[in-house]
Amino acid sequence: MATQIRFGTSGWRAVMAEEFTFANVRRAVAGIARYVASQRPSGARVIVGRDPRFLGETFCSMAAEILAGHGITPLVIAEPAPTPAIAYAVIRERADGAINFTASHNPPEYNGIKFSTPDGAPALPDVTKTIEAEIADAVNDQPKPARAPASEALEPRGTYLSRLREVIDLNAIQKAGLRVVFDPFWGAARGYPDSLLRDAGVNVATVHDYRDVLFGGHAPEPDDHLLEDCRNKMRETKAHIGIATDGDADRFGIVDEDGTFVQPNYIIALLFDYLVESRGWKNGVAKSVATTNLINTLAKHHGV
Repeated sequence: MATQIRFGTSGWRAVMAEEFTFANVRRAVAGIARYVASQRPSGARVIVGRDPRFLGETFCSMAAEILAGHGITPLVIAEPAPTPAIAYAVIRERADGAINFTASHNPPEYNGIKFSTPDGAPALPDVTKTIEAEIADAVNDQPKPARAPASEALEPRGTYLSRLREVIDLNAIQKAGLRVVFDPFWGAARGYPDSLLRDAGVNVATVHDYRDVLFGGHAPEPDDHLLEDCRNKMRETKAHIGIATDGDADRFGIVDEDGTFVQPNYIIALLFDYLVESRGWKNGVAKSVATTNLINTLAKHHGV
């Protein structure tokens, strides 16, 4: 009996060689392809990306082949890319979605698939339920279009960093004379925030800045107890702040100058307060269930 593949808002994750097998990945991608084709019968384009986990390149090639078999043009990212950069690429390229092979902050024996819709956001439950139904129907799915579209290469890093330069006051950071340590946890953010800051003249040092599919033997989670190497580098470089990201760079951890770990929810609240007070943010604000209710209090305080 085939494994039942279930997608949550953060996608489908499973242990490699147990449930995350080549056969199940083919089924999952075929289900996504069928869904995309149902939404756009011709001319669809889907981005295919990954984090640095084991066999990521192979899974991307497999996905590209399956998408092309359904008449969908795959836009393949060759190197690991952060989930936020892939999300931005979906919007900028006006793609019909993205398949991102990542298990986020889960341990190294896991892999997963995140599917994003054309708005760049994670697929919502109505979409994932449809995809699950398509997966169940795609057991013997082997379409053979008259002419399968060729894969196209996509490099999201340059355009994403350019966008960050537009919205971040890098001059203020440079003038403050901050010394920064960045810990990508061997993940997809390597060469993104560190390069952005370094190009702006900010003093940046890094740790865990190379590929390790075992993530040092633990989950690539930027949590307090896993940030000792970051703290050591901060002491060595007399850094003012340490910034860490998880495997696909959609989670973060912050270490203050004295080594104190600052809870991400506090940082989120500070950022929201900054956007309203310093940037004149007038839009509404939305938060996930897991995000601090400090956001509610601040929204009420600012009348947002």
